[in-house]
Amino acid sequence: MIKANVASKKHKLSTKKIATIGLLSSISILLGITRLGFIPISVVEATIMHLPVIVAGILEGPLVGGIVGLIFGVFSMYQAMSAPSIVATAFLNPLVSVVPRILIGIVSFYVYSGLKNHFKKGAISIAAFIGSYTNTIGVIGMIFLLYPEVLGITRGEPMSTMGKALLTSMGVGSIAEAILAILIVTPIVVAVMKINRK
Repeated sequence: MIKANVASKKHKLSTKKIATIGLLSSISILLGITRLGFIPISVVEATIMHLPVIVAGILEGPLVGGIVGLIFGVFSMYQAMSAPSIVATAFLNPLVSVVPRILIGIVSFYVYSGLKNHFKKGAISIAAFIGSYTNTIGVIGMIFLLYPEVLGITRGEPMSTMGKALLTSMGVGSIAEAILAILIVTPIVVAVMKINRK
């Protein structure tokens, strides 16, 4: 009975976790609305809007990370509707815009949990890096599978020059996103962990 109560408490959203969801989701949305969360790279933009999701996952666990990712993903769908772009059609599909974003926080948590006893601070950086690439691989992978025409791919024909340029830009953007994830997420998480220990 006691074990069951302990297990159920772990899955409940405490006031602190709800506040964390609100704060980090607000930061992600603010980065999108103000355009501060976008870095122009050729025909696409690298983003740091997913960084609050990584922070949420590492600090508060997979449930909180997943919820912040869900809010980020829904906001991505809204952006696709309100500001059409070359890939906007794809982002109207939740399999492209929402599911990969939910996975960011979950993957970040489990990578950090699996490494923290071996690498300490390094575990945060690795989790941030892999969390960032979870977003990239998830989104681009879904676009590739569901909307190949966005990447200039048609049935039975090679990728177009425009498609190759777009994919290259996305690749360059993903490297920038992963580096920024390490540089921004690591000091934030370390600082919050130190404060929580006091």
